[in-house]
Amino acid sequence: MGAKTPISVDTMAKEKENGDGQVQVTVDLDAGALFVLKSRGSWWHCGYHLTTSIVAPSLLSLPFAFKMLGWVGGSVSLAFCGLVTFYAYHLLSLVLEHHAMNGSRLLRFRDMATNILGPKWGTFYVGPIQFGVCYGSVVAGILIGGQNMKYIYVLSNPEGTMKLYQFIIIFGSLILILAQIPSFHSLRHINLLSLTLSLAYSACVTVASLILGYSKNAPPKDYSVQGSAVGQLFNAFNGISVIATSYACGMVPEIQATLVAPVKGKMFKGLCLCYAVIAATFLSVGISGYWAFGNEAKGTVLTNFMGQNQLPSWLLIMTNAFCLLQVSAVTGVYLQPTNELFEKKLADPTKKQFSARNIVPRLISRSLTVIIATIFSSMLPFFGDLMGLIGALGFIPLDFIMPMVFYNATFKPSKRTFIFWINSVIVAISSVLAAIGGVAAIRQIVLDAKEYRLFANV
Repeated sequence: MGAKTPISVDTMAKEKENGDGQVQVTVDLDAGALFVLKSRGSWWHCGYHLTTSIVAPSLLSLPFAFKMLGWVGGSVSLAFCGLVTFYAYHLLSLVLEHHAMNGSRLLRFRDMATNILGPKWGTFYVGPIQFGVCYGSVVAGILIGGQNMKYIYVLSNPEGTMKLYQFIIIFGSLILILAQIPSFHSLRHINLLSLTLSLAYSACVTVASLILGYSKNAPPKDYSVQGSAVGQLFNAFNGISVIATSYACGMVPEIQATLVAPVKGKMFKGLCLCYAVIAATFLSVGISGYWAFGNEAKGTVLTNFMGQNQLPSWLLIMTNAFCLLQVSAVTGVYLQPTNELFEKKLADPTKKQFSARNIVPRLISRSLTVIIATIFSSMLPFFGDLMGLIGALGFIPLDFIMPMVFYNATFKPSKRTFIFWINSVIVAISSVLAAIGGVAAIRQIVLDAKEYRLFANV
């Protein structure tokens, strides 16, 4: 009683390509694909998911990246990473569309690696890297949310005694509830709100930067790149890693999996919507923040705002509130690959999604996932340094290298064609950036190690 028969090949083909009789799917959908990656969304929904996964409070670190690169290096890196990621995500969508129309709609990054490059690539490389970057983003999201709550608390009650880890636990409790939303598609309305919030806090940051930059008490602006030659080199690669991580997504196949069939052309529209928001937010925050603070730019521009008498407290509170709400949506999005992985292993696809057999393990696994992430966030409030390493060794391979490799392996363009060589050049440059960026991130961790303290109230 209550069990469903396994989904047949024909039924899956209809569900996945909307009645195209020539499409055949070779395997039954597992519980992770059935319950978490439901294919019901439009290209608008895809655009909301993409925007939330990319346009996150990490963009508030762009002025800091400009500090390490200067005006020219920062502007070139911002434009280059934007163009390359748009191109890379479009290539991924083309590869996914190609496989869908040829009989196998690939729903996950690791499925792409397994199908195109072989099972070892999916099991031992792409799968672990994606899990690491997505779960690392969850830890970072909970930390950022706790910091936003603390900022609001300090602004409202300067004499308050609450510590950062207490706010992280409070925010983690909010994420614990949000994590129970059943599927990626169920986040579509939340992610539309997230898109609006990202525009709102970017506008607030830009206004605040302009107010401080034009104030009578504004300090002299120094835009020179500081440090020794070796330090400038490592800082430059670290800055590029920060910018690359700001553009990173790490789950394009999972987002495309939420599209209702037929999928052809829908991802490109979603990307256009996403990058329109990126252009408005990244440029405004990065340029205005660096213009206002120059070499005084902190790890996040919100830190520069704290203690500034020229800014009205209501503007700072509103900015942090918008960030707080948006980062909760971002964290919910980056939980989805983790949810899908555990649901695939623990849930039973022959039972209904909301049967007791599937609800209980889902509730336990998702709750433990958030609780462990909250503990890490509380213990490691310096997680920003670790995210630089995760960006270099995780996001750059997933978003700058693998799409080109997948495209060349799938379509096998001639070595005489421009697309083969542009893909190969991007892979080569990105591999160098990942290697040097990883070394630079480790160097920064070592330099900052003397200031690390578990459960620090930063």
